[in-house]
Amino acid sequence: MMLKVKPIAAALSLLAAASPLHADQYKQTADGGAIDCIVSKRELTRVSLIGDQFASVSKISTGYPYNDFAVTNEPVRGDIYLSVPDTYAAATISFFATTKKGFVYKFSCRAEPVDAQQIFITNPALAKSDAADWEAETPLGEAAVRLIQAMANNQIVPGYIIRQAAASPSRVGDLEVQLIAEYRGSGLLGKVIRLTNKSADALNITESDIAPRDSVAVSLATSTLKAGASTTAYLVGANAETQND
Repeated sequence: MMLKVKPIAAALSLLAAASPLHADQYKQTADGGAIDCIVSKRELTRVSLIGDQFASVSKISTGYPYNDFAVTNEPVRGDIYLSVPDTYAAATISFFATTKKGFVYKFSCRAEPVDAQQIFITNPALAKSDAADWEAETPLGEAAVRLIQAMANNQIVPGYIIRQAAASPSRVGDLEVQLIAEYRGSGLLGKVIRLTNKSADALNITESDIAPRDSVAVSLATSTLKAGASTTAYLVGANAETQND
């Protein structure tokens, strides 16, 4: 059974655009930018920079340990850990942080009685520079193939922001389509898609069936799906966010 090209490709485009991508308090900022977040009372909050490390933190102390928060700089990874006591009276904590690559960020975070938190922060200027260098190592087509290889092997790509999808799969006829991960770089955007045959018969899928019109490269792990079987597709296209900058 052959599947029609347009319905699948269109569904993949809509799924990728509409699916919320999960990250544990994932924050994006710029040099001098303000970061709004939630920190845990009683338990630790870890703050980690993507592609950078914290160098120093500047904060005002109240002089009263029961009504102050502590910041510990972990030297190996360059993360910081925030400790807010349950007796802390103010609704928020605030401080400035300087990174090893020279960026300064202002934190203004709500202190709430929640479980231990992890906050991941990226600066697009930093990431795009590293990602652009990686993409420029080879011509566009070869860079797209390298990105597919990296996605297939769960590898980290310099400067790329990798997000795991949290959305439920959608259906296109007898085919279930689910966005698994997104690799966002400077000029390229990679997507990892899981395809599952929900019919009682085998389905034949080609790369052209799943490729949106703006695709730079497409790879399909298996072209024939038995009933109930799944396969993985890797799509690489242009990063629309970069084009709109």
